[in-house]
Order: sequence, then structure tokens, then C-alpha cells
Amino acid sequence: MMKSGFICKVILAVIFCVLAFLPSGCGSSEQLGETTAEGSRRHERVLRVNQSELMSDIDRALLFDQPSKLTDKRIP
Repeated sequence: MMKSGFICKVILAVIFCVLAFLPSGCGSSEQLGETTAEGSRRHERVLRVNQSELMSDIDRALLFDQPSKLTDKRIP
């Protein structure tokens, strides 16, 4: 009896949370007052910046961001 009452309360709490957050737009990725085109441009910019930062981090880890210490002269 006690266990079924607890399960009922948990189910009601989950349903309440779903009903509370669903209409408020908690899962929406768009910002208020933002058109679809603006959202697409924002996503493209975020992806471009993230890719640039990732490439910069990889270059730094592989030491590609520093000039080579090898000589450009041939040794006979």
C-alpha cells in the first residue's frame, strides 16, 4: 500500500514537470523574437567558431602553431 502511494506521487510529479516545462519553451532552441533564418545563421556561426577553436587547439597540441626550427639550407 505504501509503495503504490509513493509510485503514484512520483508519476504525478513527473507529469506535473512535463506539463510545466513543455509550454514554457524549455526545450526550444530558438530565442524569443528570433526568426528561423536568424536561428540558422546563429547555429552556422557557432559551428564555424567551434570548428575554428578545435582546429586551433589541435594545431597547438601538435606544435603546428610555431615556426619550424629546421633550416631551409641544404647541408653538403
